[in-house]
Amino acid sequence: MISTMYKRVLVTLSMLTLPGIALAEDTLNSGDTAWMLTATALVLFMTIPGLSLFYAGMVRSKNVLSVLMQCFAITALMTIIWVVYGYSLAFSDGGSMQAFWGGFDKAFLKGVTVDSLSGSIPETVFMTFQMTFAIITPALIVGAFAERMKFSAMLIFMGLWVTFVYAPICHWVWGGGWLADYGILDFAGGTVVHINAGIAGLVAAIMLGKRKGFPRTAMPPHNVGYTVIGAAMLWVGWFGFNAGSELAADNVAGMAMAVTQIATAAAALGWMFSEWLIHGKPSVLGIATGAVAGLVAITPASGAVGPMGALAIGAIAGVGCFFAATKIKRTFGYDDSLDVFGVHAIGGIIGALLTGVFAAVSLGGAGFGDGNTTIGSQVTAQAIGVVATIVYTGVVSFIILKVLDIVMGLRVDEDQETEGLDLALHDERGYIL
Repeated sequence: MISTMYKRVLVTLSMLTLPGIALAEDTLNSGDTAWMLTATALVLFMTIPGLSLFYAGMVRSKNVLSVLMQCFAITALMTIIWVVYGYSLAFSDGGSMQAFWGGFDKAFLKGVTVDSLSGSIPETVFMTFQMTFAIITPALIVGAFAERMKFSAMLIFMGLWVTFVYAPICHWVWGGGWLADYGILDFAGGTVVHINAGIAGLVAAIMLGKRKGFPRTAMPPHNVGYTVIGAAMLWVGWFGFNAGSELAADNVAGMAMAVTQIATAAAALGWMFSEWLIHGKPSVLGIATGAVAGLVAITPASGAVGPMGALAIGAIAGVGCFFAATKIKRTFGYDDSLDVFGVHAIGGIIGALLTGVFAAVSLGGAGFGDGNTTIGSQVTAQAIGVVATIVYTGVVSFIILKVLDIVMGLRVDEDQETEGLDLALHDERGYIL
């Protein structure tokens, strides 16, 4: 009897100690849940009103409502798509296609109940948190083709794009797909969100063509105040974006918050001083855009680098994105209306690659991804993720846009563009004269 009791004690102790991590992951944690509810609201806040105002201030007054409308409609459309099948494609088991594509096991949120958990938080919270990422990513693309795309074509493009581009790449990185097997470090969306949106935006801008009068006609922002307010909202909301991606209220989330603040400040100053040196004056629009560039660049690195790594990434991104949005854009002559490629694609690439460097423990980082033991091997993994995202997003975005152009046309006619999309497409004015 003593032997039997001793065995039972050992079994009980082993259940309480050895699988302690797994047990904790399968148990609801109220602190983690409270933080993730907050983070989810912060990320939604980034799109409406943050990104909406950031973009709306940079267009001409005759198109201010069109940008607000596009961001608002995308928020609604992506929510429904995510619930019906998007979440399932990104995060369920794809069977034989698991490396590239999720399945439909969770379509219509099947099995996502009030009691189901994802780690230490309700699965409903995890699903909604990821939904906010699926909302803001296509909304970022809006800035590239602002002032010239049909609203109907935009809606269909975004629906197809999130299905055939965003959901698969999200699965590759965060859903157990092939990029995860390479040990890529993308804590909060350098490839999934920013490079993805930036490349799609560039393809859309080129395919739609330049705005009437570009670059001969001056097209200054009509309300820089809106843009600064929007940038400030993005900065605040981004703590949910980055620190929330830990999916827990712990020390990693704390460091993610700290490095987000540091990199953003460094990038804002990097852009400001670059512009000051080259153009003679620092602009309000410049420092606000530089801050967003820093937020973009630290996104993939926020769970892996330390404060000094964040300082370097932010400074490099601020200067790099400034030149991408000015010199490179002018050299190649494409009309990326609000610099989606220059800020999000270039900032995302800088951040993704430098994550492989500053994740090194010797440089204050948290260490490399699975299977990577040196800076070289980690940077290689990061580069594979960058190139794969650029190629896949570029090709599939082109195909979707080309088909839509043939079927229904992408661009408003010349008279509508001259009149402004607010009146031409929505029969409303942003301002009463």
